[in-house]
Amino acid sequence: MKLSIKRADLERLLIAGAAALVLLLAAIGPATSYPVDQFAVSPADILPDTPTVAPIVGPVQNTTVYYADADGFLVPVTRPVGKTDGIAKATLSMMVSSDENDLAAARLGLTTVLPRETTFDLDIAGGKARIDLSGNVLSMPDAQSEALMVSSVVQTLCEFDTVDSVEILVGGQKRSKLTHGTDVSTALTGNMLNLESVDASANMANAQLVRLYFPSQTGRVLVPVTRAVFSPSDINTAVLELVKGPKVETGLKNALPADTGLFDVSVADGVATINFSEAFAKITANSDGGQQALRALMLTCMQYPGVSHVELLVNGKPFSPASMERPTFINNAEQVAAQFPDVIEID
Repeated sequence: MKLSIKRADLERLLIAGAAALVLLLAAIGPATSYPVDQFAVSPADILPDTPTVAPIVGPVQNTTVYYADADGFLVPVTRPVGKTDGIAKATLSMMVSSDENDLAAARLGLTTVLPRETTFDLDIAGGKARIDLSGNVLSMPDAQSEALMVSSVVQTLCEFDTVDSVEILVGGQKRSKLTHGTDVSTALTGNMLNLESVDASANMANAQLVRLYFPSQTGRVLVPVTRAVFSPSDINTAVLELVKGPKVETGLKNALPADTGLFDVSVADGVATINFSEAFAKITANSDGGQQALRALMLTCMQYPGVSHVELLVNGKPFSPASMERPTFINNAEQVAAQFPDVIEID
């Protein structure tokens, strides 16, 4: 279980604890005499000021990096980066573990996935990115972290319009598998991000894939999930699957109220009209006024060509909650950090 506590509250607890320690030592007796201030503890001694991320100097542009959350999901986060012609390399560099990069991820409750001191050469041509990673990527601690590392590289590079697939080399050599068995024998694509587990008895030959968005366990960020379905991969199926919610074992949260019913989804002239049951209106009681739920719904819908706007109905009547503007990004680093300031997660 994780405990979230504000930094100011933690400092007060530390000060109180230090004061209690001084009183206890004084009560024990004069067997050995120490100056009281020898035991004085300040918050800075135990909880030093958090270092800051270096500001960007000059023109900036937005780019999408992939971090990991505590449940092993990859999470896309949009961050500003100094304007450069080598934007793909600059983006990957932001994902390599370092004091600054680790802090930027930790502010969002996430972690970097590329090991410290990772270097790489990158070439993009004809829709394929060819990346040569340094040998330290062969020392990942386990299969999950290794797979997350590979997937994060592939997903990040496939965010660029010039990249359709990614070929991975290590130390200049082509490999079939990495240390813990991650397959890198062929060019990889980013179409199965956070793929849900599927029953072993399912006939995957008839399966289609839909991309859904659910709040993370902490509620800070939205996590994209790829789900196998056995019906057409269209907006109707996607909204129905969003209503069903995440699989229990994932640790993700429902984007919509658990008892929401779906009556109909229709698309005309670029507008998706969705008719929910009365339970959907409960989103307005959320602490954010339903913003996270609406963003999850709109991102799920607007991935489909021809959908540029979403209109909502509840029991057939127009429903207008908070802003229904189309989300520009899945997770904006600055907005997430501002919404959850100075919160420390303790395992």
